Amino acid sequence: MRMDPDTFRSDIGVDVYWRRRMAALVGVLVVVAVVAWACSASGPDGESGTDASAGRSPTPDPILALLPAVTITPSPTPSAPTASPAPTASAKPKTLARAKRPGDACDPSDLVLDMQGQGEVYAGDSRPRFILTLVNTGKVMCTADVGSRALEVRITSGTDRVWSSADCVSGETEDIRKLDRGIPYVRQFEWDRRRSGSDCASDRATAGDGTYVAVVHASSLRSHKTVFHLR
Repeated sequence: MRMDPDTFRSDIGVDVYWRRRMAALVGVLVVVAVVAWACSASGPDGESGTDASAGRSPTPDPILALLPAVTITPSPTPSAPTASPAPTASAKPKTLARAKRPGDACDPSDLVLDMQGQGEVYAGDSRPRFILTLVNTGKVMCTADVGSRALEVRITSGTDRVWSSADCVSGETEDIRKLDRGIPYVRQFEWDRRRSGSDCASDRATAGDGTYVAVVHASSLRSHKTVFHLR
């Protein structure tokens, strides 16, 4: 049924009707504006601008919190290989030392030289006497020269060279002997209490009283000192 406009105006009035309609429209616009402002103020992850400006930490995702933390260590950069120096042309291969055979010359490091005096004080015409020993300590028998020049007995007094068994030696001086391991070569000799030197034709002078030292020399070997006295 079509409503008569006159009847509508007679009940509530035209002004009241339009004021109610405008109030309802304004209320709808206000709601739409509030919703639009709320949407624009929210961040991409659903956080509000107010929370972000306040410095609040975002709520952690419960699924991400269950995943184990993984630390990645960078792989070391491989270093370039070091080139080995090229062998020089002068380098020669080492040769093994030949094993010593019985009868070879004795190695000085295998020999022990010693001398003992048979007294300490020699009075009057008594002559000093000594015993010389040479021992091979090597593993096999070897040979050594024990001649008067090879085994030199030297007697001194202070800095004075008084006598030497190598002075005025004539003829064959070499005396090669076989030295078995541990068996000493033994030689006894005595000093006639006279001096010696390079002049072998002249008469030799008699050594005076005093303290003397006797030592045996053999190449790189040397015995300990034997001290004695002439009275």
